[in-house]
Amino acid sequence: MRLKFYEEKDDHLIKRYTITEEQLRYTMSLKESIKLVKQDKNRHAVLVLNEDKLVTFFVLHEKEGVTPYSSNEQAILIRAFSTDFYEQGKGYAKAALQLLPDFVLAHFPTINELVLGVNLPNTAAQSLYKKCGFVDEGRMVKGFRDEIKVMSYYFSEIN
Repeated sequence: MRLKFYEEKDDHLIKRYTITEEQLRYTMSLKESIKLVKQDKNRHAVLVLNEDKLVTFFVLHEKEGVTPYSSNEQAILIRAFSTDFYEQGKGYAKAALQLLPDFVLAHFPTINELVLGVNLPNTAAQSLYKKCGFVDEGRMVKGFRDEIKVMSYYFSEIN
């Protein structure tokens, strides 16, 4: 499994990715996410590939994208995180989150915190994030529909 930044030549992978209406209650579609990535140099779409199949997708958002979630100028926001509907339950999201710190440090060496927002009703995602080292410090922000719980992953000083 590997993480890579989206390139236009990856559009065929995006077209084959299945995201349901239920998933869209908690995340943004890939098409919409990529449209925003193309408009904002501080957004970076990341594809998680198992062999040559796109199994998980998310966006890393630098600078002002982090502001509602953290005051740390060395944080980067994970947004629009999803796993292909037909690939759910296979451990891809967990594996992606475990690969993410090294990926971020390789491409954004000044980052020392990953931050994300998770919808309160999405307890499965909250549990997954906790298992992957994210902590809930009780911060909440207003989301599209509901309040969102903010969770952070802090890089160790050893890096």
